[in-house]
Formats: sequence, C-alpha cells, structure tokens
Amino acid sequence: MPDIDPLADLGVRQGPDGPTLRVFSSSAERLEVVIDDAPHDRVVPLTRDEHDVWSATDGALTPGRRYWLRVDGAERPTLLDPYARGLGRTGRGEHRATVVDESFDWGGVDKPRTPLDRVVVYEAHVRGLTRLAPFVPDELRGTYAGLAADTTIAYLKGLGVTAVQLLPVHQHVDEQRLVAQGIENYWGYNTLSFFAPHAAYASRDAQLAGASAVVREFKGMVRLLHEAGIEVWLDVVYNHTAEEGEDGGPVTSLRGLDAGAYYRHDAEGRPVDVTGCGNSLDTSHPAAHRLVMDSLRYWATEMQIDGFRFDLAATLGRDAGHVFDPEHPLLHDIVSDPALAGVKMVAEPWDVGAGGWQTGGFPDGWIEWNDRFRNRARDFWLTDVATARAQGTPPTGVGSFASKLSGSSNVFSHDRGPLAGLNFVTAHDGFTLLDLVSHDAKHNLSNGEQNRDGTDDNRSFNHGVEGQSDNPWISDARRRSMRNLLGTLFVSSGVPMLTAGDERGRTQRGNNNGYCTDSELTWVDWATQPWQQGVLDDVSTLARIRRENPALRPTRFGLDGACTLSANDITWADASGAEMRPDEWEDPGVRTLQYVARSTPEHETPNTVLVLVHGAESTAAVTLARAEGVAGWEPLWSSDDSAELRPLEPGDDVLVSAPTVVIFRAVS
Repeated sequence: MPDIDPLADLGVRQGPDGPTLRVFSSSAERLEVVIDDAPHDRVVPLTRDEHDVWSATDGALTPGRRYWLRVDGAERPTLLDPYARGLGRTGRGEHRATVVDESFDWGGVDKPRTPLDRVVVYEAHVRGLTRLAPFVPDELRGTYAGLAADTTIAYLKGLGVTAVQLLPVHQHVDEQRLVAQGIENYWGYNTLSFFAPHAAYASRDAQLAGASAVVREFKGMVRLLHEAGIEVWLDVVYNHTAEEGEDGGPVTSLRGLDAGAYYRHDAEGRPVDVTGCGNSLDTSHPAAHRLVMDSLRYWATEMQIDGFRFDLAATLGRDAGHVFDPEHPLLHDIVSDPALAGVKMVAEPWDVGAGGWQTGGFPDGWIEWNDRFRNRARDFWLTDVATARAQGTPPTGVGSFASKLSGSSNVFSHDRGPLAGLNFVTAHDGFTLLDLVSHDAKHNLSNGEQNRDGTDDNRSFNHGVEGQSDNPWISDARRRSMRNLLGTLFVSSGVPMLTAGDERGRTQRGNNNGYCTDSELTWVDWATQPWQQGVLDDVSTLARIRRENPALRPTRFGLDGACTLSANDITWADASGAEMRPDEWEDPGVRTLQYVARSTPEHETPNTVLVLVHGAESTAAVTLARAEGVAGWEPLWSSDDSAELRPLEPGDDVLVSAPTVVIFRAVS
C-alpha cells in the first residue's frame, strides 16, 4: 500500500461526505471551528488524530461561508485557518477565513512556458502600475482587472515584456508600528495568508461580491495575460508572517495554533529572527515545510502562476541549527516537485541573519537575483565616472564589469550557467533609474524615520546637481547614463529584469525606500514628455534586439575558462581591436572594451554580435574588432542618441566621445 501523507489536504476540502476542515497543531489541547451560521455563530469541535491533525466535517462549510478557529476554548484571539483560500472582513474590520468557490473557466488557455533565455521580466506593483493609467477605466485602475486590461497588455507587449513579476499579492496587513503612525505597508511584505489573494487589489465590484469573486478576478487576470503570451510571476514572502515579534505582536494564525512548529526558536525557546521582521518561519519543521509547498502548488496549479520570486530566500534554506544549507530539503523540493515542473523559481539569495548573503550559493534549478551585477553595473557607469571626474582615474578596470556582461561565471557555477542569474539595475527596493542618476544620497524624510531607513549603499551619481536640474548638459548626461545602464542590462548574459516605470523615467524624488507610501510618489506616472518617449523607445528596441539575437542570451558558459570569462564563444578586444592582454583587465586606465559573441546553434540560427563599451567621459578612438567570417558590422543601437549609425567594417576606426554602449550585428 502507498504511504499516506498525514499532512495532506489541510484546509477546507469538499468531499463525498461533505466539506471537511483539517488543521495541524501539535500544541493545542482543544480546537474548535466557529462557523458564521446566521443568525448565530455555531461552534464545532475538531477531533485530533495521531499525527496532530485536527478535523471536522460540517455541511455549513460551503462557498461564501466565513469561519474561524479557537484554540483551548479561548474567546480571543480568534485564528485564521492557515490554508484559507479567501479572507473576508467583519463589520469591525477583522479578517475571517472564507470558503471559496474555486470553479473557473480557463478556456483551454495554456501557460506560455517561455524559454528562460527569452524571458524579460517586468517587476510591478498591482496597484501602482495602473493607478494613474488614463487608458484604464476608472473603476479598474490599480486592480487585477486593470493590469489585465487590453490597453495594459498592449503596452507590456510593446515593451517586449514576457513576464510580469508582481510585488506581494498574498493577503497582507500593515505592521502595528505603521498603523500607529497612520501610514501603511504599500509593498505588502507582511503576509497574513499564504493562499488568499489580496482583496484590496480587486475591483470594488469583486470586493463587494466576496472572496470567491476576488479569486475569479485574479484568475481572469492570469488568463488574459497568458492569452497574450505573458507569464505571471509572484513575489512571495515565506520567510516570515504578519504576526511580528512574540513580545506584543499580533496572534492571527500560526502563532496561536503552534508557534513551536511554525517559527524558529533557539534551544532555550527564544525566537530566532533572521529576517528583521520579528519572526522567521522554521522550514526545518515538517508542518512549515509542507505549508510552503502546499501554497506553491496551489498558486502554480489552481491559479496557474508561472514563476515565484522568494523574498529573503536564504531563510528558507536554514536548517534546524539556523545555518543556511544549499542541500536543504525545501530548496530541493521546490525545484523538483512534479506539480511545480516548469515553474521558474527565483531566489532573493540573502537574509539578515549570520551567513545570510548567499548569492551563487543556491542549488541547481534555482535562479538568483544577481546583486553583484547590479553593483558592478552601477559602479562602472556611475561611481567610477564620478571618481574619475573628481580624482582623474577610476578605482578599477574593466575585468569585473566584463564578467558581469558575460553571465557572472565568477558567481554561478559552470554547470548552472549564465541563466542562473537574474540581472537587474534597479528594483522596487532602492532608487528608480532616474533617481539613480539624479541623487548622490537618499531623501526619505517623508517615511517618518528621520532618513534612517533605506540603504546608504546606492552607488549612484547625480552628475553635478542633487535632484531635478534644468541644466541641459546635466540632463543629457543623466539620460545617457540611463541608456548605458539599460543597454548593459539587455546585452548581458542572464535573465534581465526591468522595474516598472524605469522605461518612462519615473522618479520618487530621491526616496529609495517607498515601502510605506501608497501615492503618486510610488505609482507609475503615465504623462509622457518627449525625452521619456525616447527612453521608452530605447527599452522596446533593446528588448527586440535581445529577442532577435541569440548571441546575447546564451544558455551555457563556454569552456575556455579564464580568457573568455564567460558564455558561448566570446572574444574580447581592447580599443585597438587587439585581443585583451592580461594586464589590461585590472588597469584603471583601460575603460574601453569590445566583445564578439557567437551564439550556440542548437535551437536557433546562429548569429554574431559585437558590443562596444566605453566607460569614460574622455574621447576614445576605437578600431572595430575583427572576427572570422564577418565582413561587416551593422549597427543596431547606440546609447549616444546623436550618433550617426551606419554600416562599418572590421578594422574601421570610430570616435567615442562619452560613456557609450554600441551594439552591432555581424554581416557575412
């Protein structure tokens, strides 16, 4: 006989004997479900089995019914079922678990299953993306339905986006500290339920109709995006919950049911917090492990989600001794579970605990946010240039930058390859792209923490004036730096991620920690000035160039170790067109680099590209590199928007007058 999983089918399940509720708790002495059975609440005792799973079957647990749990007879607090598919609100504003009608017509629409090398990720906030969008009906702005509006989808398709990665959409609440200050957690990294979609992102009609309608609107969004060939990824927060710290924190679900099973504690029973949020989920315990896996399976199958980005993912890989283990069973199960086959799994590979920075340390099958790419790209185009302007010489050469262009082989193992890294220049956390080139320091006073919050390690450059400037020379320099950063993002090996609004020059006026601001400051501004249209056109062009040239998106590292630094078949050259000498890689005076990349031919027609990078404000004479079988170089894009783009031949000389990226395609 097959083994029976004792933790299977938790939550409310509709079965042949009627609806059954199953809840895990090893610490409870008595467990009851209270069912909203108007005009009176009805209390039903749950029965415990030998595996500490409590259950009750009751015909009232039908779609639309609200219910809550009571442990050991306590009237307060009432607890949420951790597996509730929907949440509703009482007249007093309290959340209650709600049984959901999960039926939905997917219309035969399949997941896009975009090959990883063709993925272009667009990180967005459900509310912030369309809250100000004039092309979305008023009643749908800032909602799931608004994100799936025809006009929104057309915009995303025009950009070349293949996957929308949504900031947390699990039901979340504001931290007690923020409530006391009269502000809110806009980003949503404070999860109340790992199964229920955040109701406030649904349209008003859906909210009024109840939890089942909210779920249907979410599924409708996914279906419409899938019809357009766009994947939906979720930013998920399994490292901690909204129950905050044990000293005065709210008790809403897991802590009241079984704090010892679900949360990390040391040998003396004291909380272990490696997230900085007051608690950390203990994924070394079977119940917490199972909770994460069941939630992922639900969203990947019932909600048809295509990918997950795991916030503070190092926490999920900590063992019973709270040490990160790349062989952790949960990390293995997430990328090997048959129900999750083909789903993209992306780690934010760090947390705030000891040994928490783990970029490059996750096992095969995982994609990781490449913070080293972010840092080096910013340094090369911004802080190096600022240092050279102030001191005459930048601090480093091109070697580290080249390794990031070619897939970060010094970070990710040869077997994992360049697609193990998700490259980004900006994200929701930090400066926007425009602010990155307009501010030397953060300006977070509006957050109410005396400018102490948010990172000070911005690696930004204001180009001479802090904040907005009407000086045309400064404006031109900033926009060129933006184009250089965008060009670097799209030509680099790995998976590129663009932050919503960067393609339009969105600003937060120097605030690099907009987590607590739900306003025009953090929403995408859809008013378009001519220069913003130029940035938008650049992003669309770069995405198209990447799509059409497989040499820019290799799937594996090359075999020629130290000289290539990377992927596919790459030849590196200096400004003279000669092969880079070993001493040039770390020479701070060398700021010009060329590389010729040939694609692997397994799945597409092979092609060759030449990328020219000049990272100094001084003029450089460059002799275009030669390559076997290449008769000419066709220019595809330049970050110098005043440059005359014309066909050239290997060996031709060109002048580059400022920091620049130029992309060429080979003509045979």
